[in-house]
Amino acid sequence: MSRASRILIAEDEAIIRLDLREMLEEEGYDVIGEVGDGESAVRLAGELRPDLVLMDIYMPGMDGLTAAKKISEDQLAAVLVLTAYSQRQLVDEAARAGAMAYLVKPFDKSDLVPAIQVAIARWGESRALAAESKDLSERLETRKAVERAKGILMEAHGMSEADSFRAIQQAAMRKRLTMRAVADLILSGDEELLAGS
Repeated sequence: MSRASRILIAEDEAIIRLDLREMLEEEGYDVIGEVGDGESAVRLAGELRPDLVLMDIYMPGMDGLTAAKKISEDQLAAVLVLTAYSQRQLVDEAARAGAMAYLVKPFDKSDLVPAIQVAIARWGESRALAAESKDLSERLETRKAVERAKGILMEAHGMSEADSFRAIQQAAMRKRLTMRAVADLILSGDEELLAGS
């Protein structure tokens, strides 16, 4: 069985926080903290790393949308925005702030649970996509560096493309470096590591 999702509640009205805690705990969620302002929500999200922050929009000090944006940008947790207002402008602002879902008060468990599931699932997908694009970007940069380094070796030493690749590969194994590190050294003019290839 998977662990219960860990949730931080950010709501300035104590009675609503209590109702939310009860609803969430009845559904098997783990409420790991409660705060009444956006600044505390950002701080606690960074410390506790919840799966989800239930965030009211209107709170004292830092409002919920500003806090949601900070939590999303820092990739601390999924954010589900709660509000008594359903104006299109607020929905758009919540989406731009990085909220994964939006729920209008009053609501009950039958509204809350699916919204939580959607927010956490979207968060997981967005993190996976971000990691994949970073990985693809790094692989592309590595390929470019190796190609440029091969070109330098081919021109400077009259090597074939296959021989220049093999020289980089063998230097990487011998020196226990990545091929990208070897390519970067060659590009910086340090070809001494190729000795013995």
